Amino acid sequence: MCRSRAAMTITEAAAKRLRSLLEKHPESYGVRLSLKQRGCNGLSYQLDYAKERRRFEEEVVSADGRVRVLVDPRAMLHVVGTEMDYVENDLASEFVFRNPNAKGTCGCGESFNV
Repeated sequence: MCRSRAAMTITEAAAKRLRSLLEKHPESYGVRLSLKQRGCNGLSYQLDYAKERRRFEEEVVSADGRVRVLVDPRAMLHVVGTEMDYVENDLASEFVFRNPNAKGTCGCGESFNV
């Protein structure tokens, strides 16, 4: 039986952070990942709370099944194979996207190009 790969993966650290954010928004179905034209390299990731799944969105579920990330169809080609992580250090905490499709990123890490 042929099994398709998920559009992207969610690390346990990202799932844990998303769960804590979604607990504050119980009306949300999950979070929506989209891309915006922005930054010095062209595209940047945008996360928003999602109240429902829209037509043609890809749904990615965390390993524990408790977190849903809905990928906007216009972003799908650019994020296939991406790993979504959450990192914290002394100076910052942020979601990090390890995207094998990115050909370059800006110096500040805000945007990428494909």
